[in-house]
Order: sequence, then structure tokens, then C-alpha cells
Amino acid sequence: MRDISWMSYIMLILASYRLTHLIVFDKITEFIRKPFVKKVQTHTASGEVQTKEVPKSMFGYLLKCYWCAGIWSAVFLGALYLLFPKVSFVIMLILSIAGGQSIIETFVGVNIKKVDYYSELKKKDER
Repeated sequence: MRDISWMSYIMLILASYRLTHLIVFDKITEFIRKPFVKKVQTHTASGEVQTKEVPKSMFGYLLKCYWCAGIWSAVFLGALYLLFPKVSFVIMLILSIAGGQSIIETFVGVNIKKVDYYSELKKKDER
């Protein structure tokens, strides 16, 4: 078995995170998920009609489930790295940079929303 450096391990984690997010959530891959899900309308207690996507099959569930897709992303990227380290490094590098950036953006975005929220509360208290 090949030793994996800590840097490669961190890159694999971030790349797997980003690949999973790409498969399950991103708009650009919606065309992959679309044939495997159907839209279902439900009624809430307040009478509102909500539309949500429900998997048609186990494969559809795989494409909609973050935990399921995460396992297969990790298997795919880990095997790719062990079998073809030079080729997979480029893929891992791109996905891990995008994964790290999206994590940072999530924290920054949440904190910006908090600042805006607290600013609005302060303005209301001053009135």
C-alpha cells in the first residue's frame, strides 16, 4: 500500500467534498439528476403548496443524498489517486481549491448575513 502524505489527504478530502457538492446540489449538474427525480407537490399545515424533488430510483437517491454521493466520490477519487497519482493530482488540485474556496465563502457569506441582520435589529431598536 502506498503512503499518502498529509497534504494529499487534505486535498482528497476537499476534492471529495467539492465533487459531492457538484453532483448533489449544483445547478450545472442538474441535467444529470433530472431523469432520476420527479416533482411532487405537498400541502403544508398552513395550506401552502410546496414542490419538492423526490428520487424515482435508488440511483436517483444516490444523486440526491449528500452522504451517499460522498462515499462514492471518496471511493472514486481515492482509487483514482492510488492507481493514477500523476493524472489524478490535477483533478484533485482543481477540486480541492474549489472545495476550500466554497467552505471559506460559506463562512464569509454567513457572517455577512449576520452583520446585516444585527444592523437591522439595531436600527429597529433605535426607532
